[in-house]
Amino acid sequence: MTRTALTNARVLLPSGLRDDVCVVIGDGEICAISSAPPQDARIVDLGGHSLLPGFIDTQVNGGGGRLFNDDPSIETIRVIAETHRRYGTTGLLPTLISDDLSVVEAGIRAVDAAIDAGLPGVLGIHIEGPFLSSARHGIHSVDKLQPLKDDYLDLLTSARRGKTMVTLAPECATPAQIAHLVAKGVVVSAGHSDARYETVRAAIDAGLTGFTHLFNAMSQLANRAPGMVGAALENDSTYAGIIADGHHLHDATLRVAVRAKGQHRLMLVTDAMPSVGSDEPRFILQGREIWRDGDTLHGADGVLAGSTLTMAGAVKGMVERGRVSLAAAVAMASATPAAFLGVSGRTGTIAAGLRADLVLLDDDYTVRETWIGGQASGVVQTAAVAT
Repeated sequence: MTRTALTNARVLLPSGLRDDVCVVIGDGEICAISSAPPQDARIVDLGGHSLLPGFIDTQVNGGGGRLFNDDPSIETIRVIAETHRRYGTTGLLPTLISDDLSVVEAGIRAVDAAIDAGLPGVLGIHIEGPFLSSARHGIHSVDKLQPLKDDYLDLLTSARRGKTMVTLAPECATPAQIAHLVAKGVVVSAGHSDARYETVRAAIDAGLTGFTHLFNAMSQLANRAPGMVGAALENDSTYAGIIADGHHLHDATLRVAVRAKGQHRLMLVTDAMPSVGSDEPRFILQGREIWRDGDTLHGADGVLAGSTLTMAGAVKGMVERGRVSLAAAVAMASATPAAFLGVSGRTGTIAAGLRADLVLLDDDYTVRETWIGGQASGVVQTAAVAT
């Protein structure tokens, strides 16, 4: 086995940042964290930058000019994964927004095939809808929405490879349906919902463990009606994705979420659209024109349509807007989503025995290199960080 020693970096270990260790990788895994490189190892000098666990994004609609809904194929997944890798993402869930069930079926098959083919960075699929509330549909097409029926459960549990995440509105599904999905290994998250607090609590009791883009497109916290936001902030056993781009949330709201959920339950997501890694000023989303205005995306009615955010940008946003340490922000981008998906035994932290999924970040939050399963991307990345 040829081993490589990554040296001269500030290494983020579970115990904190260290500048007195090197990371030894080989056969796709982290072999050791040591004070000096082994004599037989190839030495790679990382120039004093920060070596971090690779970022895991559970909500990626598109990138590189491609939208997963438009063409749920291996080629689309490849372009999306390669685009987001430039910004530190070493694991992702290609995400389908509400659509016909035939598109959902095609997406599941494409992700299975991508994982079978060894496409780097693909962890599974996120099916966001169509079992969502028309009252909180956001950019999702209302005519695609419908309640969850028992007849659809086999489809939602049909993936052979990777993780399946399903976002649904608890008022559009029964606790029994949620429990069935969870028993089959599906990670169930709540979103695009106008549910009452009690309905959300029943869904949590049935096995729901996540909240999709916290605060956005969900019933809000009020004095006598805690809503979905109240249920999410109150519960210590659930996880919540959050979009730290400075547009989806006020900075103070972001900090409230950090205080309520903490770095071990709050996870960074991009909700990225085809604009990431593309210069195109517009794209079509299910027949509607979406325009890019600076670093925001919106339809003709002004409704936000996902984001141009990258995971490196999300980490930057959490440090600067959320006022947390780099270590805490990176945990929200790596260890926490890994725990949410149940893959902490394989990835999400820098530790011996785990897969060598790593990102090299400079002080300006620019990604210099990524490794997925020990394989470097091969070029120094200089893509600007979108925030």
